[in-house]
Amino acid sequence: MRAPKRYKVLVLFNTAGTPPPDQDFSEVLKTDDWAAEAHVIGALKKLGHEVRTIGVWDEPGMIIDEIKANPPDVVFNLTEHFNEVSAYDRNIAGLLQMMEVPYTGSSPTGLTLCKNKGMAKELLAYHKIRVPNFAIFSPGAAIRRPKRLKFPLFIKPLKEEGSVGISQGSFVETDEAFEERVCFIHERLNQEALAEEYIDGRELYVSILGNDRLRLLPYREVIFTEVPDDQPKFATFKAKWDDAYRERWGIRNVFAEPLPDGTHQRVANICRAVYRALRIRGYGRIDLRVTADGEVVILEANPNPNLDRDDEFAQSAMKAGLSYPRMIQRILTLAMTATR
Repeated sequence: MRAPKRYKVLVLFNTAGTPPPDQDFSEVLKTDDWAAEAHVIGALKKLGHEVRTIGVWDEPGMIIDEIKANPPDVVFNLTEHFNEVSAYDRNIAGLLQMMEVPYTGSSPTGLTLCKNKGMAKELLAYHKIRVPNFAIFSPGAAIRRPKRLKFPLFIKPLKEEGSVGISQGSFVETDEAFEERVCFIHERLNQEALAEEYIDGRELYVSILGNDRLRLLPYREVIFTEVPDDQPKFATFKAKWDDAYRERWGIRNVFAEPLPDGTHQRVANICRAVYRALRIRGYGRIDLRVTADGEVVILEANPNPNLDRDDEFAQSAMKAGLSYPRMIQRILTLAMTATR
């Protein structure tokens, strides 16, 4: 295989507060909380690229100054928020676009569409892609459940990711619990609440690489071996990030068992349509459920999934025969060839 071209790569990632003046992250990159950043930077260096890093919190000026002082060939954009506002990640992509620097991941359009779950569902429904019935409740407005929304329901923040704001209390079966949870989202997270019908079924994660030509990677599935059969099964914040909680309830992320005849291809076709409709670019992940009767229901799309070597996306890539460095190189190449 021909060796990849060597690039000057600027890696952007979020910091927990104002980054140190010297931008020295050598120690924190050794900790578990920074595994994805460390794995990406390590792979880029292993590939022979010249790597510089910038920690991003609430100051865009340092990004501008760095790009002007040391113009990169491409930016590897690992930011997921700006000043702790998830929706503002689109502005970082927009800044890079205005400076005419190639960057990994989705454009401001794709990030905006995916991060606003209501907007995404409306667009997918327009394209006749099945999503749960839903309604959005803004802070300060009356909280009344529309009759078309039938229990059980699932309540979550409109603009968060990584299961932020999702707990066992998100599953509601009465109007009283419904109102309490919507108020919780308004008061604790200061944003709109999304209420949607609860979809019972197998939960799959479909990772995709590509801009125009899309490569679907082996499907992943979350299973709940210790949750009673008559209880709802869904990924809370603890179910994703708390190892002790996962062990207690037998929650594991595995490669999906075979699907019924024809369902695997139907999932693939629908996920390609979702990826294109939401303007995802470079790489992304589609989360969905397959019901007992084989219906495919899209839950949401993630335009910047975790690139930790041990997380869903990388595991699927490696199962497909892409080593971790080759996966990172592919994402870099897609950024260099994307239409801006």
